[in-house]
Amino acid sequence: MDRNNELIRVLDLEAIELDMYRGFTPNRGEQKRIFGGQVIAQALAAAYRTVEGRICHSLHAYFIRAGDPTIPILYKVERARDGASFTTRRVTAIQHGRQIFNLSASFQVPEEGLEHRGAMPDVPLPEELLNEEQLRAQHPRPGDELRTPWPVEMRPIDPDPRGAPRQREPIYRCWFRARAPIGADPIVSQCALAYASDMSLMDSSLRPHGVDWDHPQLQAASLDHALWFHRPCDFNEWHLYVQDSPSASGGRGFNRGEIFSRDGVLVASAAQEALIRLRKPAP
Repeated sequence: MDRNNELIRVLDLEAIELDMYRGFTPNRGEQKRIFGGQVIAQALAAAYRTVEGRICHSLHAYFIRAGDPTIPILYKVERARDGASFTTRRVTAIQHGRQIFNLSASFQVPEEGLEHRGAMPDVPLPEELLNEEQLRAQHPRPGDELRTPWPVEMRPIDPDPRGAPRQREPIYRCWFRARAPIGADPIVSQCALAYASDMSLMDSSLRPHGVDWDHPQLQAASLDHALWFHRPCDFNEWHLYVQDSPSASGGRGFNRGEIFSRDGVLVASAAQEALIRLRKPAP
């Protein structure tokens, strides 16, 4: 196991008691809260520690409190059901004695069945696009040199110039993959995909309003997250994340995503509601 690989370190939970695990947050400098995708991936990895011979086909999660990146996270797994074909697990993430997150996941014995799938849209290939670090370098700002690259490389299809968003259709598309090799284990790839599925999903609900992450009044956070795994994936390879937002209201934006392998196979779908609140400027 490559312990210099951030994704591998995130998924390398410490077993501390039966069905209880400890997860750690890599040091990312001035990070004030834990990235939601990290908690999703670690909770799924904890659930997998209690399952044999079955693959996760869906998970549903709620973010309850902001996570503290300076201390470990305790994951408690509840073995809700072990059936003939399906297994259900509930995972609670705890810090400072309080729940910060909970997740329910369902696992299935692999089987054959009826199949159909949607088509991947026609988009530029990842080799034709710049990644996020290269895009930032085109419009540098103070402090950029202190940024730590994320363990997932992302290449947006049609990014706005940095700090100059304009009102767009509520659609966001990007290619993404693990930045460093994560091995051939399909469970590791699935957990890594779960980590990455929380990246950029909120962006589609901001686009119609000409708001980006640099907006001084923006308060944004994931509220819940759902993910369905349709087929096996290899997250060492490029995947296309096609996202849209059919609705925003009440300070919340609803976002959907489809994840395709490079050869056009739909491997997963995501949905999320997020807080997108514009606070009033201070007087």
